[in-house]
Amino acid sequence: MSQPPPLPLASAYAQPPPLPQANPYAQPPPLPQANPYALPPPLPAANPYAAPLAPVEMPAGDDVELAGRGVRLGAYVLDTVFVVGSSVVAAIVLPQFADSSGDAALAVFGMIFVAGILAVLGFNLYFLYRDGQTLGKKIVGIRIVRSDGSPCEFWRLIVLRYLPFILLRAIPLIGFVLWLVDALMIFGDERRCLHDLAADTLVVNV
Repeated sequence: MSQPPPLPLASAYAQPPPLPQANPYAQPPPLPQANPYALPPPLPAANPYAAPLAPVEMPAGDDVELAGRGVRLGAYVLDTVFVVGSSVVAAIVLPQFADSSGDAALAVFGMIFVAGILAVLGFNLYFLYRDGQTLGKKIVGIRIVRSDGSPCEFWRLIVLRYLPFILLRAIPLIGFVLWLVDALMIFGDERRCLHDLAADTLVVNV
């Protein structure tokens, strides 16, 4: 049987065939058109342990200083003097005034007394609305704020902090127990009485 002819040996010095030259004026191939009805690719699953991307605002409560227990007691005593003190003076003066001056003068003195009570109440409401302070708190330099340090709304002070406890203290026995518990809670670490917890407030230094 005859052998096949040998294959030609490739020359190690042979030049490779030239590459086809690119046409600089040729148009690029058209891009594939997007399908307007195609669904977007799924979002990567959120990592619940990743740090938040948005800046986190720290509560303003870190910048406030809680008022001391003695200072709060002083403000309470002053507020009591302003409200109750005038009543005590009237109770002592009115009978003597009535015996010597007659009913007309007694009525005038009574109107002055009521006007004084309303004036004290009006000043307290005004300063509570503007500064979160009563007259006593303004004198000793403390004020009421929310637990995060922000100003406390006027309605919250009246509806949650003052009015319910004023009404409940008028109930015999229950009112005294409530007043006692409310006062003793000031000795906690947060120095918050029961009415502070009800209204979510703190008493801080100005």
